[in-house]
Amino acid sequence: MAASLGGMFSGQPPGPPPPQPGLQGQASLLQAAPGAPRPSNSTLVDELESSFEACFASLVSQDYVNGTDQEEIRTGVDQCIQKFLDIARQTECFFLQKRLQLSVQKPEQVIKEDVSELRNELQRKDALVQKHLTKLRHWQQVLEDISVQHKKPADIPQGSLAYLEQASATIPAPLKPT
Repeated sequence: MAASLGGMFSGQPPGPPPPQPGLQGQASLLQAAPGAPRPSNSTLVDELESSFEACFASLVSQDYVNGTDQEEIRTGVDQCIQKFLDIARQTECFFLQKRLQLSVQKPEQVIKEDVSELRNELQRKDALVQKHLTKLRHWQQVLEDISVQHKKPADIPQGSLAYLEQASATIPAPLKPT
């Protein structure tokens, strides 16, 4: 598959890119991005990481803390963030292109991933349904218990005096003022 990816980006020689020391797998494939010249040993991931570090460094830089011109600070931070966002877009574009190539070359893999995602979603929804059923059973039991308590007065012997005695037995006695 790597051989078919060669020449995908402008300025990239045909064929697979040479492996980098210390890099394995897909990271070495990120060497070039559309329209961006790069040193030969730099990857998109390396640039994304360095631009993130530059953003963070610009926010905590001692120069900015000491109180230079606010507009200069804002411009510097905006430039760092814009560079990070541009490289993040390039990285996203790279992976979207790889995904498109995969879907063309191995459509069964895409279908397998879709099926797997659907199964995971079904499991998540089944768990949610079970959670709601458990709550429903709990509240049905609470309602049934309340219903049983309201039916007890029918079990009391007939007669107004017996009913009043039973009802007054459940009422707490008033506290005597001292």
